[in-house]
Amino acid sequence: MTNNSTEQNSPALAGIHGLLSKAIQINPLEIRAFIWSFLYFFSLLCGYYIIRPVRDALGITGGVENLQWLFTGTFIVMLAAIPLFGWITSNYPRRKFVPYVYYFFISNLLLFFILLKLDINQVYIARAFFIWASVFNLFVVSVFWSFMADIYSNEQAKRLFPVIATGGTSGAIIGPLLTASLVTTVGTGNLLLLSVGFLIIATICIRKLGNWQEETEIPNETKNKSASDEVMGGGIFDGVKLVLSSPYLLAICLFMVFLTTLVTFLYFQQAEIVRDSFASREERTAVFAVIDFVVNSLTLILQLFVTGRLLKKLGTAWTLALIPVLLMFGFLALGLYPSLAVIIVIQVIRRAGNYAIMRPAREVLYVVLNKEEKYKAKNFIDTVIYRGGDAVSAWAYAGLQAIGLGITAIAFIAIPVTGVWVMIALYLGKQHQRLIQTRNKVEEGRT
Repeated sequence: MTNNSTEQNSPALAGIHGLLSKAIQINPLEIRAFIWSFLYFFSLLCGYYIIRPVRDALGITGGVENLQWLFTGTFIVMLAAIPLFGWITSNYPRRKFVPYVYYFFISNLLLFFILLKLDINQVYIARAFFIWASVFNLFVVSVFWSFMADIYSNEQAKRLFPVIATGGTSGAIIGPLLTASLVTTVGTGNLLLLSVGFLIIATICIRKLGNWQEETEIPNETKNKSASDEVMGGGIFDGVKLVLSSPYLLAICLFMVFLTTLVTFLYFQQAEIVRDSFASREERTAVFAVIDFVVNSLTLILQLFVTGRLLKKLGTAWTLALIPVLLMFGFLALGLYPSLAVIIVIQVIRRAGNYAIMRPAREVLYVVLNKEEKYKAKNFIDTVIYRGGDAVSAWAYAGLQAIGLGITAIAFIAIPVTGVWVMIALYLGKQHQRLIQTRNKVEEGRT
């Protein structure tokens, strides 16, 4: 068993700590966990971003006019998956159910590899893969952040989450580069096998992090040595019940609905433009990969030099609200100058800002909650609420188009919607601070 003195005296870890401490505030006892968390998120997003451009290209293959149906199909699959996930989390300890999620998706990728190789019913396979990849993305990333919120304290999360997020961003940069450089030579199907390899690495990191939590004694108010072996129990719909009984979680749901609405509007506009600009699936895949590369490169820069300082200086509330504020100006620009260049710039700023700034701040919101809320309620919000918002906003966009509204009109409609989103973000930040203060008072009372 690794103890504190062994960890502190390890020459390798001491050297790494010396390097990291120049950039971030990190305890020597946190080094192992940080490295495995960084590699975990790197592998996870590298694997996803290898197939994300494939998903977007296949979505166009299935027909841009049918995208709202794909969003609806994704939502229905999410509804079916949540009870299964609830059953797994209620009946298996964390050390088992977290890797089980990844094993399931690895087997799915291998199945799609076979289907794409058979080259039959390409339109149906394209639609199925689009739905699957949309479910896969939210589930695996949600489980990652639930796991992070479970093993780190609130104080550690504010210090380490922005930097851990750079691991994911690094993977999100490498993934599109691999896709853009390999897709024309190895083909779409073979890229799935590469994604499988990175997911296998992620499962190894999960085991290492579980070992670290059990072996290392660190100051962590939520730490429990047997946490990875405990079964949470409860029912398959506990996540829904927890959300409905908590004003705080309901506010997070509302925040996510506004997020998905505005993101979906931009996604549809981007899909139309790319469809009209490029003819082949490989060209579209390469274009989406390049966009992903630019977004994730900017994200990494923001995470390294901006996010941590923003969280410390602005606090959770204004850090959450910053991207919605910028997006208000983005929609104004799109309404005045609807063009390919403008929408790409908005997408780059919106996505980079979400990944680098808003996502870490959003995950901090969950650290103050209990284990069931971190896994069951959070997963329900990150999957069903997120994709439900996608589905509703997709049909709303189709409805706006049906009554004759174009990009300009829809962009102007989005401006006041974004304003409401800003107010929800500020409310959530204040409630998060209130929960921290309440929790601190409880801890002081115990001592």
